[in-house]
Amino acid sequence: MSGPENSASEIPPAGNDAYAVLRNRDFRFYITGRLVAVLGSQMLSVAVGWEIYERTHSALKLGYVGLAEMLAMLLFTLPAGHVADNFNRKAIIKTVLVISAVASLGLALISWLEAPVFWIYACLFVYAGARTFLWPASAAFVTSLVPRNIFSRAVMWNSGMFQLASVVGPALGGVLIAAMHGRLAHPAAVIYGINTLTALSCFLFVSLVRAQHVVTKREPMTPGNLVAGFKFVFSNHIILGTITLDMFAVFLGGATALLPVYAKDILRSGPSGLGILQAALPVGAVFCSLILAHRPPLQKAGHALLWAVVTFGVATILFGLMNAPTLSGWMPVAVPGAVWFWLTFAMLFTCGAVDNISVIVRQTLVQILTPDEKRGRVSAVNSLFIGTSNEFGGFESGVVAHWFGPMMGNTIATGAIISVVLGGVGTILVVIVVAVIWPEIRKYGRLDAH
Repeated sequence: MSGPENSASEIPPAGNDAYAVLRNRDFRFYITGRLVAVLGSQMLSVAVGWEIYERTHSALKLGYVGLAEMLAMLLFTLPAGHVADNFNRKAIIKTVLVISAVASLGLALISWLEAPVFWIYACLFVYAGARTFLWPASAAFVTSLVPRNIFSRAVMWNSGMFQLASVVGPALGGVLIAAMHGRLAHPAAVIYGINTLTALSCFLFVSLVRAQHVVTKREPMTPGNLVAGFKFVFSNHIILGTITLDMFAVFLGGATALLPVYAKDILRSGPSGLGILQAALPVGAVFCSLILAHRPPLQKAGHALLWAVVTFGVATILFGLMNAPTLSGWMPVAVPGAVWFWLTFAMLFTCGAVDNISVIVRQTLVQILTPDEKRGRVSAVNSLFIGTSNEFGGFESGVVAHWFGPMMGNTIATGAIISVVLGGVGTILVVIVVAVIWPEIRKYGRLDAH
């Protein structure tokens, strides 16, 4: 791999310098392009949901969006990892950005011509397939841009930029649709066009990166090579333990799927309150990134990871209990509903902040403990496990809420509270189990150590 010699040598060892990684020319271009692309992608997500519901008035048709994206992930994850390890990663990133731009342009034409909704799903499948190839190539490519001693900071800034785009993108998309609604016949088509431009802008930024990933020995696409990422993950206890911890924490703590129930039936804050609560997690993650950027690198990364997930579980439990109907009777004085709302926001903010610590530690360990010839495949396994646990976590939360709610003669609000609290308890239990099974995680030290 020739990247570190080309770009990393521009920077001396960083020590505690929060901005050393941003003085890396290649990383600046990479992260700027990624920020622009994620902004467009988040705007597109809002526009797709709005248009499909506007045209079909069907919650089931909205569910097909997630199905199309999930099918693409399941079909292409293993080939995507193999391609990332056997072809130039920079070229892969540029190729899938062009495919994403074409798919987004297709969505714009479908929206403008009011073609059948089926074609929206077809374009989304292509778009999701391109992203599936992008994730492992992009995650592994970052190791070509920066030296090991500041790699954890690169992951931190990368995560922070993603979370920032996750806050700004949906809000910007919603504002633009609202502004164009009634003035233009097809406002979603404009958003799709904007996403086409952001994908092409990211292509230009990545083209300016000088670092290259060089494949020393290309492997054929055989069943054994396709599953090499799984084999490596299961042979490395630290990587297996961290992925398992994050996967089950997301699965059990996927309470954000129930935020509409909290906003409408528990906190009674309405759609505006729902929007604020949904922004709490990414805002917390951005805040965490800014704090970590100005602190020395984590000295005991394993302990930090475990305690971060424990805190996530505790905050999830408290989030579940933060509602006036349940707790008001326990208080010596009446607590206004607005207080409960902002306490709920604080718990979700905390979840986002500590989850970002987990993300930084996990993504750093996955990359630095994996040999370069397997980084793409291991990154693909990582994205598959975490991505599917996000989807199934929301499903699990809904099923448990329904089971303890209407199926047992209770309200859906009661079921949601029980579901969230049980998820938080389960998350804490998972931390205990992981710490016992894989003691290597507890003992892991500095992320920036050579």
